[in-house]
Amino acid sequence: MPTVTELLETLPQRGRVDWIGLRPERRATMNVVNEVEAVTNSGLLGDRYAGTSGKRQVTLVQTEHLPVIASLLGRGTVKPELLRRNICVSSLNLLALKDKTFQIGDAVLEYTGLCHPCSFMETTFGEGGYNAVRGHGGITARVIRSGKIRLRDEVFVMTNE
Repeated sequence: MPTVTELLETLPQRGRVDWIGLRPERRATMNVVNEVEAVTNSGLLGDRYAGTSGKRQVTLVQTEHLPVIASLLGRGTVKPELLRRNICVSSLNLLALKDKTFQIGDAVLEYTGLCHPCSFMETTFGEGGYNAVRGHGGITARVIRSGKIRLRDEVFVMTNE
């Protein structure tokens, strides 16, 4: 039987990009796109964080968490753009990417941390919005190799780090 350490080092599942959105500026409406160019040490072209060297160059959220957030809010659905993340990924536990380098389409990203909700979630969803998103806000990453990211691209851990 593998140890927990060994299990943490492996991730056989592959995810899929279900949605891509860009924030041109703070609090602006999200632009939903079918593909985006990820640029090394910069981020996603067209996103407000592009050109920064920080940890939030790319934000990702778990598609499977959208119905959970909707349920906590007492809503039927929650659209990805309301969470203001860049990429929705399904079929892969994003928290399993901690301390990992992973590929999405042609781009390679590196996990940099959790993506906690901001107070704007109260404005977006009303009272309780912030707490409904807590624990479901996804992750942040930085781009370490440029490339295109498209809808339905696979997401997987790089094995030759």
